[in-house]
Amino acid sequence: MALAAALALVALLAGCSVGPSGRPPVAVRGDTMPQPSAAPGTTAPTPDTLPDLEPQNASIPFYDCTADTLAALPTPVPAGRSLRFECGELDVPADPGDPRGAAVSVGLLRAGLADAPETRPPLLVVGDSAGDASARVAALLAEQVSPDLLAQYTLVGMDRRGAGVDRLDCAPSDARAALVDADPAATSTEALTGLLDQARAVVQECNLTVDTGLSSYSTATSATDVDLVRSALGVGRLSAVGVGDGAGALATWAGAAPQSVGRLVLDDPPQPGLDEPGRSEAQAKAAETAFDAFAVSCTALPACPLGAAPRTTVTALLQALRARPLATADGRRLTAGSAVVTLRAELGEPRGWTALAAALAAAGRGDPAPLLGLLDPLAGPRTRFDGALATSCNDSRRRLSPAEISALATRWSSSYPLFGGSAALGLLDCAPWPTGGLASVAPAAGGAPPILVIGAAGDPRDPLDGSRRASEALPSARFLSWQGTGTGAYPRTPCVTAVVDGMLVDGTVPQADTLCPP
Repeated sequence: MALAAALALVALLAGCSVGPSGRPPVAVRGDTMPQPSAAPGTTAPTPDTLPDLEPQNASIPFYDCTADTLAALPTPVPAGRSLRFECGELDVPADPGDPRGAAVSVGLLRAGLADAPETRPPLLVVGDSAGDASARVAALLAEQVSPDLLAQYTLVGMDRRGAGVDRLDCAPSDARAALVDADPAATSTEALTGLLDQARAVVQECNLTVDTGLSSYSTATSATDVDLVRSALGVGRLSAVGVGDGAGALATWAGAAPQSVGRLVLDDPPQPGLDEPGRSEAQAKAAETAFDAFAVSCTALPACPLGAAPRTTVTALLQALRARPLATADGRRLTAGSAVVTLRAELGEPRGWTALAAALAAAGRGDPAPLLGLLDPLAGPRTRFDGALATSCNDSRRRLSPAEISALATRWSSSYPLFGGSAALGLLDCAPWPTGGLASVAPAAGGAPPILVIGAAGDPRDPLDGSRRASEALPSARFLSWQGTGTGAYPRTPCVTAVVDGMLVDGTVPQADTLCPP
């Protein structure tokens, strides 16, 4: 029994291959069905109040997975904080429009104080598709959030489709490596045409592997999963925290089901309705801003491994890798392309910047192993690459030709020297992908209680202006601008934590246009 639980946890936190599903059809509320009413005994909030918290009455068969979850955490739980973790799965329709069709499993992790009752109100956690699976995000948050929040809630991490137990692992290894290793400076039409063949190989193989269809991996389908999880947790109004495009999924859910919204925090949501190439250009610009913050942080140290001018040092490293990639003894290669992919991803977590600076410096000395170690969770087999790619491609409608991408790469490489070329090449990854269709901008969530929207000045994934526009699209939103760097502002600083906890724990409606320092 213990072995079975351990294996199930490995699947939940690390993911597994997608394959045929023999699960029964899943009931789902259709567009024509009435929205759920508030739970008995609760009062619908006014525009200036927040709903009461509702006790949890979950129908999901959770099982204890505390020991294995604790062993997988990168840092020890703070002294005096005793946590319990429970793992579970919920079957959801692969195609939300066909509730009687095939099903996929969404992984869940319930994280809270060891002595918390099972009825403690849930706080759903939905992470960014390019980051850790949401189950892991919830486990990490349980270490970091205030004792007051844990005394009020049990965190429930909901894995995105393509991650965790539903991890997408379908791309041929050589094709995946070609996309990751692609030189951001090699942007001639001829070079891009060859790379397009590798992108086609990914789509073809994934279409053959995924029996439920590639279109189910998107922010829009995550929004439908949120309401199914809400129902399975047994609450009429669900409180939640979302990060990145996980916040975008929650915004879409709030627009479709405002009567189901509890206390909602959208942390760094993307600009709603922004399609390519505008989305990739905005992200390239944001990554440049985040790198500048990283450089300032490094040079503030007594001895920055990248010297007095980190941008110059990294630019020189990329030029050297372009001329001659570095290889390890086991045959792995560090190229200019994979170095930029790693750098861009790691900029989103300032707690890892010391290790990132050391890894870049090691590569400059001819040792690629530390930087490849940071790349491994991002782009190898059975990692987050395939699921993040599928979500990114399905979240956009426009497909660009190699000639169009070549022209953009030339212009962006001038405007955004470190990340412009790589951002343009990313458009090629989606070029042969089926046109899933950009999700229409969600309804404005009329009738929803006040919603807190946070934007970060230095988020490499979702620019501050995009998060502000997401806030403007929600009539009940209160916007908080954080002048720091990273993907997800909560709970990084006392200012942000005070505002979020005031809303989630105390039921205090946040003030509009709050500004928090770095």
